[in-house]
Amino acid sequence: MLSNVFKINYLKTTLSLFILTLVWSSVVIPLSSAKASDTFVFTAIPDEDESRLRQRFNKVANYLDKQLGITVKYIPVKSYAAAVAAFRNDQVQLAWFGGLSGVRARILVSGSEAIAQGFEDQAFFNYFIAHSSTGLKRSDEFPKDIAGKIFTFGSKGSTSGRLIPEFHIRENLKKSPNDVFQKVGFSGNHSRTIQLVQSGAYQVGAVNSKVWDNEMKAGLIDPEKISIIWKTPPYPNYQWSIRGDVDERWGAGFKSRVKDVLLNIKDPDLLASFPRTSFVPASNSDYQSILDVAKAIKLID
Repeated sequence: MLSNVFKINYLKTTLSLFILTLVWSSVVIPLSSAKASDTFVFTAIPDEDESRLRQRFNKVANYLDKQLGITVKYIPVKSYAAAVAAFRNDQVQLAWFGGLSGVRARILVSGSEAIAQGFEDQAFFNYFIAHSSTGLKRSDEFPKDIAGKIFTFGSKGSTSGRLIPEFHIRENLKKSPNDVFQKVGFSGNHSRTIQLVQSGAYQVGAVNSKVWDNEMKAGLIDPEKISIIWKTPPYPNYQWSIRGDVDERWGAGFKSRVKDVLLNIKDPDLLASFPRTSFVPASNSDYQSILDVAKAIKLID
């Protein structure tokens, strides 16, 4: 039933008095200087340490600025809910969302679209992790022995930190997390989840596989203290979502141009900062499964 949800199911525009000609992929697209002077702002869900996010997304801002020929700015936010609110309130026009936060944001802003996702986001997965004191070992089967332990999710609004782990807990143990575990916490982000389980403050947790891999490469994970005990089935996750009204501000075809620029990121260093091997087209329908599961476990009405 619900587990099946996760199967991997310019034109020239009107001339105004002042014209800025942008050349991209050999297509000339005129914009009025008034629109072109607007700052295009984007954000990203705070799934890692803020200093890393700033380093990562300031690179993206510089890339977009050069490719689009307009001022582009990245602004950090403190929570997943704040990222969605900034998108809804037009404080940002583009966002790097997780699956759930993207669905929530697009529901709130008519005409908004998922336009690109990482190649790996077509079949993303989580790790359930445990402190060595639990004695839990890696298995291909859902680790039912996590019942009764002290468990931490990531952010309450996270796909990989909340939605997917809770789905699998309910699916396999037939109870809500509060009825399964001795104590349930929310760390706020994936880096913090790893820290809390590694320290022993929580015995078990669920973490985004990409963040785990990054922390491992950075030498921040002690395999003597913490390990992976289960890998989830794949599901669609992170994506770039853009507001439906951007063409009104920056000219016809702007949304398509932003999409093309994102899909054509080739810089290995920029891709590695995500980390993704490339970006591929995305659409709202790619995330229908996330919406269905969020409704099923009452995270979206």
